[in-house]
Amino acid sequence: MLKSLAPLIVFDLDGTLVDSAPDLVDTLNVILAREGHAPVSLEAGRKMVGSGARVMIRRGLESQGASVTDARLEEMFAEYLAYYEDHLTDKTVFYPGAEAALDRLTAAGWSLAILTNKYEKPAIKLVEALGARTRFKVIAGQDTFAVSKPNAGALFDTIDQAGGDRRQSIMVGDTITDVSTAQNAKIPVIAVDFGYADRPVASMNPDRIISHFDQLSGAVAVLKAGFSVAV
Repeated sequence: MLKSLAPLIVFDLDGTLVDSAPDLVDTLNVILAREGHAPVSLEAGRKMVGSGARVMIRRGLESQGASVTDARLEEMFAEYLAYYEDHLTDKTVFYPGAEAALDRLTAAGWSLAILTNKYEKPAIKLVEALGARTRFKVIAGQDTFAVSKPNAGALFDTIDQAGGDRRQSIMVGDTITDVSTAQNAKIPVIAVDFGYADRPVASMNPDRIISHFDQLSGAVAVLKAGFSVAV
């Protein structure tokens, strides 16, 4: 008998499930200070988050009118990761309503997974520190598989590892990277408009947009109604 596959929702992490910008920006400021630069504000730093730590560091330097060689950027990136891993949840919290929304989805029969462009180890450590590790079948990072977002293969691998059904899966994210990943995989995608996108999420053409996690179950129900049940 073939094993039944589960309907699955795959979440991005930073800017989608959790507001991690305060810790990410604090870490950036530590790295900038080591280079002799002034800190960036949380408001300015939020606009630098969303495309990975390397890009964030480069944007932070540019805000100071500074630049570094590619070799030095890699050194700063390593320093960033080392400091950040010890300060993952100093200020990071789930977005309002996120945990209740996860409970509702689980009760409705959905399995849950995370696909982030964080490295896998700190991603798991962060979710564990927030007491939510057991909610997710898989927590995958940019180094978990041979490819990472926005490559569709990363999403397919996450779904497969979680025992999910590719025909009954949904992606939830906040940036063009997440939306493109789902679109590349031809999987429905819900975009949150409270994350770290550097452009309006409506311009990314996601299937649904939500402004609070209280709206997630309704958006999921709409997309589920359009799933193919062919075998």
